[in-house]
Amino acid sequence: MPDLRVSVGRLSLKNPIIAGSGEHTTTSNGIRAALAAGAAAVIAKSTNETEAGRRQLDGADYVLLDSRWRPLPWDFDPAEDAQLFCRSGLLQEDFEPFLARLVALDAEARRQDAYVVPSIIMADLEACAGFVERFDRAGLRAVEVNIGAPHGDEAAPGAIVQEREAARAREITARVRRATSRPLWIKLTGQSENVAALAAAARDGGADAAIVMGRFMAFIPDVETRAPILGTPAAIGGPWALALTCRWLALARRRLGKDFPLLATNGARDGLDVARFLLAGASAVEMTSAVMMRGFRVIEESLRDLGAYLARQQCDARALIGQAADRLQGYAEQPPRPGHWRRFVPPEGLD
Repeated sequence: MPDLRVSVGRLSLKNPIIAGSGEHTTTSNGIRAALAAGAAAVIAKSTNETEAGRRQLDGADYVLLDSRWRPLPWDFDPAEDAQLFCRSGLLQEDFEPFLARLVALDAEARRQDAYVVPSIIMADLEACAGFVERFDRAGLRAVEVNIGAPHGDEAAPGAIVQEREAARAREITARVRRATSRPLWIKLTGQSENVAALAAAARDGGADAAIVMGRFMAFIPDVETRAPILGTPAAIGGPWALALTCRWLALARRRLGKDFPLLATNGARDGLDVARFLLAGASAVEMTSAVMMRGFRVIEESLRDLGAYLARQQCDARALIGQAADRLQGYAEQPPRPGHWRRFVPPEGLD
């Protein structure tokens, strides 16, 4: 069997699939289900210090849409082109019981050669650093700090922050780095004109890895009701997002080199998508929307399909990382194809 093990900086993972933070990792049973399905790590539902962030979850709403923007039934067996459009909020649990619960769950994960990782969506920097320090003291073995939550501009003032500026990303990372000696993963927004620059800022601030990248905000009119679907802008993710994430992974790898770990999220549906993210430069992949849409079996199926792919390719997971990214060329490097464009003009449009 192919070797699925990968490394993310100081952490060795038994495979490259991580269950990303979301509604499915809110409960202890959800985290256990992700571990049982084979995830190498599970990111718990995000928290922070704000009441506004907690209240936002009470206004959450979710819809699955096909590629023609038609609603789909939420039966955990959606069409291949399904995409998730949603509003969400933060964990509604006091910090002390949350911390105790994660410590116990991480102890369970350790026995399965896996990790349970807390996630903070930043609001106030000093409060964020305080949480991270307490995670460190409690013995949690890694932490994710999300500075790119897609809902940042729509949330109540002070609830969460979305950082798009490299200088600020570096400042935040450096402050949080001083609060912990544990592996620190910084999750970045996709709503930036230069995600690679944000990844470089995270590295320069002391992050062990950068997560590329958060979902996008969208607005979708319903042609039948002529009203906005869900009534507001909301975050959207789907299979189409993989191509955008892969581009920024490759550009970040080109800028930062091969030694700084990148984690991928936003667009992975199955084991072949995990392979695509590895080829684009990711060391591991967070699967979130796919699990929310299809259940925890997605993790198990993706591991099986990734293993079958690696067996066909006669290589291990580590060998995939960055192979396609390192062969990426620019437009100017392509051989000329005179007249090639004419093949794609409808006949009635040609002379």
